[in-house]
Amino acid sequence: MSDTFTTATSEIQPNFASNRVQQLLLAAYVAVWTWAAINPLNPFDWFLENLLTIVTVVTLLITYRRFPLSDLSYVCIFTFLCLHAIGGHYTYSEVPIGFWLKQTFELSRNHYDRIVHFCFGLLLVYALREVGLRFGGANPAFASLAGFGLILAGSASFEIIEMIVAMLVNPKAGQAYLGTQGDEWDCQKDMAAAAIGSICTLMAIQGARTRRP
Repeated sequence: MSDTFTTATSEIQPNFASNRVQQLLLAAYVAVWTWAAINPLNPFDWFLENLLTIVTVVTLLITYRRFPLSDLSYVCIFTFLCLHAIGGHYTYSEVPIGFWLKQTFELSRNHYDRIVHFCFGLLLVYALREVGLRFGGANPAFASLAGFGLILAGSASFEIIEMIVAMLVNPKAGQAYLGTQGDEWDCQKDMAAAAIGSICTLMAIQGARTRRP
């Protein structure tokens, strides 16, 4: 059994068979994904939302033995994928907790999608930074900068993919997939949320490194 919860600076060997953290994360995600796949609010939107998810999960599985990440990176990825699965199940603009937040804080719209875009940067920049450190041979500063750049590029690419898909599919499904809720600046705000999320994580990492004796 793996005794150490690993981080981006730990020595890591692929050890899924004995790593209880990774086993639990995989089992929990399979359970969440299965729940989200049962009677989604908009089946076609659910299908669209899961295309990139499938690519991500398959890539992580295929590359695991050669390029294993730390437990903390897998926790971050797992958390983001669960948030995304919930959004796909209800469609992002219809997630119940988003309506609760809207009513509680008197917001103008269901902001669940904005929260997930923020978490895209907040959670995934750590794993991207780790890839730069562990497999790219980058120093910490460049790995952080590269991770931030990849978050911006990924966020922008996703917005472009959303636009193309919405233009190609039927209008109703396209609108559900976009989830703009009438906001003409929705994609720019989503990208800004991802950028802010990644900055928060990178600042926390820098703060931890500065305090380290």
